Amino acid sequence: MNRIIECVPNFSEGRDRAVIDRICAAMEAIEGVSVLDVDPGAATNRTVVTIAGEPEAVLDAALAGAKVAAELIDMRQHSGEHPRFGAMDVCPLVPIAGVTMEETVEYARTLAARLAEEVGLTIYCYEHAALIEERRNLAVVRAGEYEGLEARLQDARWKPDFGPSTFQAQTGATAVSARDFLVAYNINLNTTSTRRANAIAFDVREKGRVKRAPDPLTGEIVKDSEGNPVWEPGTLKAVKGIGWFIEEFGVCQVSMNLNDIGMTPVHTAFDEVVRASAARGIRVTGSELVGLIPLRAMLDAGRHYLRLQQRSTGVSDAELIKIAVKSLGLDELYPFKPEEKIIEYVLAAQDSRKRLVDLSVRSFVEETASESPAPGGGSVSANVGALGAALGTMVANLSAHKRGWDHRWEEFSDWAEKGKACHDELLQLIDRDTDAFTAIMNAWRLPDGSDAEKAAKEEAVQAAVHGAIQVPLRIMEVALESMEVAEAMAKDGMKASLSDAAVGALCARTAVLGAGFNVRINVGDLSDQTAKESYIQQAATIATAAEEREAKIRALVEESLS
Repeated sequence: MNRIIECVPNFSEGRDRAVIDRICAAMEAIEGVSVLDVDPGAATNRTVVTIAGEPEAVLDAALAGAKVAAELIDMRQHSGEHPRFGAMDVCPLVPIAGVTMEETVEYARTLAARLAEEVGLTIYCYEHAALIEERRNLAVVRAGEYEGLEARLQDARWKPDFGPSTFQAQTGATAVSARDFLVAYNINLNTTSTRRANAIAFDVREKGRVKRAPDPLTGEIVKDSEGNPVWEPGTLKAVKGIGWFIEEFGVCQVSMNLNDIGMTPVHTAFDEVVRASAARGIRVTGSELVGLIPLRAMLDAGRHYLRLQQRSTGVSDAELIKIAVKSLGLDELYPFKPEEKIIEYVLAAQDSRKRLVDLSVRSFVEETASESPAPGGGSVSANVGALGAALGTMVANLSAHKRGWDHRWEEFSDWAEKGKACHDELLQLIDRDTDAFTAIMNAWRLPDGSDAEKAAKEEAVQAAVHGAIQVPLRIMEVALESMEVAEAMAKDGMKASLSDAAVGALCARTAVLGAGFNVRINVGDLSDQTAKESYIQQAATIATAAEEREAKIRALVEESLS
């Protein structure tokens, strides 16, 4: 899986388009980063930029934007409606795919240190990246805003996490964080009553509503011993919400910000609004996503609704997205286009590289047969392995749906999920193998005139060779793992699909042995004898296990067929 993080830097300039364009151009110039959205606000005098890509490239882009902002924005001249205390005011990082929150925290702290060292900014870390517990809340960190920053910096308790403790009049301070993806999400109701929509929003949002006395005649606000209103929390954590009327569509919506989709996923919010609406005699008719959403959120929703139907969840991403869209009613107001709404798909559409995995069967075969040295045996092994894993997944999905086996749907669904994970990774390894070969070729082309150049070239070649070994070794591991599904299906799956399980096992064995040859030929370029022997031993162990498992599966199938 590609490793993707999102970065949403907020700059204290929303009126001068030339300044905004120069900041964005600096970030967009970094290879491997896409600028997904630029949202300037004149009243707030603030621009929110959304970029995404590989983590290291995103950090470079954020740094590039910060340098331009530090040069062109003068906080001494700034005014606007939004709270702020710096030229680059906040800079949150968000894990999208292939990156954990813990890793994102480390990236955020690395970025914070670089912004301090390379740009000279005063930096505070907040939310998940906070180094001091009381600094988790951005409002606390930014209290007093720019105007109060100079005095605050004289308080030892507010020494910055990174960068100068003296007041930087032009740039102010910057807050860096790691947080989960924020989803702006509206749920459509069959009512025109804003008051009723608001009541539903208050039922579900974390903040809830002000508590009132049960007396229907007075309904007075309940207060605590200090005279402050008492709040009754709603049912959904990390959710903000209000009800409003949409003139364009003639209906009300519950409009929500899902601040932590790990805590409250989209489908959980939808189901809870359905429940709260029904309790008030109102029906949910659909919903609407504002902006982008991570792929994982859509896949989780698809799996959730398939489980409610007691259906296998080990189906394609396209099918999971389709189920999610229909279950959430995301296409009620206008067509839902995954390529425009799912962040990974938006990034993929902007990637101009030709990927083998996107070729048709015929094109892949013809590309393999051409004079080009890639794709070669490694990519073909990954492709064959993906087909083998897909066959095991198919048998599991068919078995989960077999009449009379309804009580076993979850058993087969789990196997289908395992098979899908294998064929998904093997598909990615098709291109990773070719990329590894290209890396070796590029390393060999490096200059080697001086002793320093020779040393640098040798280091680059050896690193590339390690990569060209580790990719086929991973193909072997995943293909072997997929044989667990083939064996389970040969033993317990639909008898009518026995041959499919057998072919899946044969494909997996071919993938393992084929990728093993790649490992063995590539270790020849390694200078580290210990690493070479280790790689050879690992490949031999996996190959032996694959041959034994394939023989066992074939024996199971032969016995059943006879």
